[in-house]
Amino acid sequence: MTGKKVLIADDEIHIIHVVAIKLRNNGYEVVAANNGAEAYELACSEKPDLIVTDYQMPFVTGIELVEKVRSNEETRHIPVVLLTARSFAIAQEMQQSLGIEECLSKPFSPKELLKTIQDILYQRAVAVRG
Repeated sequence: MTGKKVLIADDEIHIIHVVAIKLRNNGYEVVAANNGAEAYELACSEKPDLIVTDYQMPFVTGIELVEKVRSNEETRHIPVVLLTARSFAIAQEMQQSLGIEECLSKPFSPKELLKTIQDILYQRAVAVRG
């Protein structure tokens, strides 16, 4: 068990379902939101170890979610993985300025997402110890 908490934000319920199963089967606690506004509330209340968010969502987009997370002292350190449709790739400069750890294009492999999450959390743990 990792004991790490991951927030998944996506307006496509089947994506939340598939990702949640993959993460739970690998020892992660999962909280989920189907829009960016709900995701921000959960980020503030649940303090996840990592956020996986879709780019295109109602109310608050993935980019707007990241901006809100980064502007909040209590959540600004949380790493973010952004899921995007191929036609919505974001510029490398924007990814860096927002502190987005990784961008994965849909369709993505749940196994690839799991490895990305594990790598990010491992690198964070090593940085804290080092």
